[in-house]
This record gives sequence, structure tokens and C-alpha cells, in this order.
Amino acid sequence: MTKPSHLLPSFARRRFGQVAAALATLSLAGLAAAQAPAPAGPGGYPHTGRVVIVVPFAPGGATDIVARLVADELGKRWSTAVVVDNKAGAGGGIGTEYVARAKPDGYTLLLGTQTALSVNPTLLKKISYDVDKDFAPVTQLASTPLVLLASNKSGARNVPELVAAIKAKPDAISYGSSGNGTSQHLTTLMLLNRVGGKAVHVPYKGSSQSLVDLAGNQIDMQFDNMTTALAFAKNGQAKALAVTSAARSPLQPDLPTLAESGVPGFEAVTWLGLLAPAATPAPVVAWLNKEVVTVLASPAVTARLAAQGFTPKPMTPEAFRKFIQDETLKFAELIKTNHVSID
Repeated sequence: MTKPSHLLPSFARRRFGQVAAALATLSLAGLAAAQAPAPAGPGGYPHTGRVVIVVPFAPGGATDIVARLVADELGKRWSTAVVVDNKAGAGGGIGTEYVARAKPDGYTLLLGTQTALSVNPTLLKKISYDVDKDFAPVTQLASTPLVLLASNKSGARNVPELVAAIKAKPDAISYGSSGNGTSQHLTTLMLLNRVGGKAVHVPYKGSSQSLVDLAGNQIDMQFDNMTTALAFAKNGQAKALAVTSAARSPLQPDLPTLAESGVPGFEAVTWLGLLAPAATPAPVVAWLNKEVVTVLASPAVTARLAAQGFTPKPMTPEAFRKFIQDETLKFAELIKTNHVSID
């Protein structure tokens, strides 16, 4: 049976008091933490409704994975629901148009892609949104390079050897892609234009089919995303020659860049960003930028993005708008010069 504190020796009474005070402090600290308000933006945003991030592609892909990671982290910070809504179709056009027409209150956001924002405006004959007029960029989220793969039959052990083969026999080397106007197709055209070579384009309905043919030596080369390409190379089904980013990837630091491999200045990455409808209040856009940039700086988020081959690329809304415009001009020139079209 525990003695009342007034019957304890003086040293014990002092110790009892210290422990009691410490417990009281911990209890108050825990209560304060539990009651600490979640960050709130202008006008109480976003705690007066559910925030939806629209992904213009089907669930399960890299775009969807990144969107759900960002949504989860924002939901934790804000103590409110941040959900992902997949609206696939028309090369990302359906979901992108949906956000362009959404109420500009910050509660409907777009996970924007390179294809929908900077390729489709030139590639498609008809497009139902105007990127400059219909959106308020928040920040770029992340980017990932592609990997140049060569078939084992090609015998190319590095980029110079592959380029030499392309130049030696114009139109004898073939390359695969997921279709006209895809990042794989356009990146290959960029390479061919830079080295002054020609090759035969073999479009497929999906990357998995073209990679099977690459492994089976039916085609000679292909660009593909980091995780898939490195898996093929690791299994010996193809040879990884270079990455398309300006710097080497931490996922495969021994793999050189194309710029290091005899194609100076070459850089081509696929990227994702967050955008709101055009008339969204500027204070909400600025607050969203601050919150998302904070999330992207988290070591845990950086590690999870790296597992998908992505590197965080936070920037200001103004810088992201300029980036989209520059990318659009780059792809417009590439598409027109090479007469790229889709059926």
C-alpha cells in the first residue's frame, strides 16, 4: 500500500513532487500537441471542404503514385481530406479539361503532366483547354529521366557506338515507343536530330510490348522510364547506355548522361506539376505553393519519390509557368520539324 505523500521522508517527498510535476508537464504538452491547429491558408482554406487532386490517367501508374503521395502528406498536414480522382482519357485531356472548368476556389487541383500541358497543345489538332489562360500553376512536383536501352543484338556498348551504327546505315536501326507523340518517341527524335541520324520508328500500343521486342532483338533501341529500363538491363535483356537528365541519377550513379556520352547539352525529362483553375485567388495559390514545397522537402517523401525514379523539383508559381511555356516551345519546334502527328 502506498503511503500518503505527507508520511514519506523529506527526500522522497521531493522526488514525488518532481515526478508529479514532470507527468503534469508531459500531459499538458501532449494535450497541446493534440489540440494544435492544422496549418490554415487564406479564409480558413482548406478546412471548409474536401480538396481533390485530379489525375488525368488511370490508377496505378507513376503519375497516380506521385499524386497519392502528395495528397496523403497534405492531408496529414491539414487534418482534412485530400483525395485523388482519376479521370483518364484523351491522352490526359479529359481530366485536364475538367480542372480547367472547375470552380476556382482551390478545392479542385490538377496533377499536370508534360504530355497534357506541353505536348498536346501542338500535337493535337483540337484541344479543349488553353494552358496559359485556363490554369494557375502552383509548382512543379518532380521529374524523372528516361534511360536509353540498346538491344543485345545491336552490339552497342555505349552511346558513341550506337550513334556510329545509326549514321553508318541510315534507317537500318529501329526504335520502339508507346506511340506517336509519346515521350519515348519525342526523346528519340531529339537524339536523332542532335546527332544527325535517321532510324525507323516502330510504335506500339504500350511500353511493355515494345520492351518485349527489344529483349527479343526485334528492335534495336528504346527510351523508357528509369525503374522499368533498369530492371530490363539488370536482367540482361538489354543494355542501358545513358540517362537523359543533365546530371546522373542517384538510382544508377554509374550510368552516364547523354551529355557525357558525346551529345553535349542533351537533357530531356518527364515531369509532373500541380495546377489550379486560372481564377483561383493568388493568396490561395501562394499558400498551396508553400505547403507543397514543404512536403517535397521531407526526407521521407524524397525517398518515396526516388523509389519511383523521381527527383523533387519545387519552384515558385511564376517559375513553373515559365517552365511550362519553355517546354511547350521546345516540343512545338520538335513536333513541327519532324512532322509528328497522331491518327
